[in-house]
Amino acid sequence: MKLITKAIETKLRKNYEANLKSEGSQDFKPVLKLFTAGAGATWLISEMSPDGILFGLCDTGQGFPELGYVSLSELEQLPRRFLLERDAWFSAEKTLSEYAEEARAHRRIVA
Repeated sequence: MKLITKAIETKLRKNYEANLKSEGSQDFKPVLKLFTAGAGATWLISEMSPDGILFGLCDTGQGFPELGYVSLSELEQLPRRFLLERDAWFSAEKTLSEYAEEARAHRRIVA
């Protein structure tokens, strides 16, 4: 399974452009959920820059989820043992900041 489909990439880039125009004041719903099957890491992604930098809620499974940036190419280069996957059934119900607030309370992403 491809990590990012063309439709998802289009939406992520559209959000990135909208946030540039609004000087970062947009709070989007995540478009993409990535996770590792065995390592407990999860990413809820709302934007993607032209050079493949993703913005979203990042949880590496250490109990400290945070909003930040991650490189798509670095995620794609994770060793196979991490089994990085896209949640094909994910549909955001909240904005990224709402997920972040909940994640801080639970010390992990709940989505």
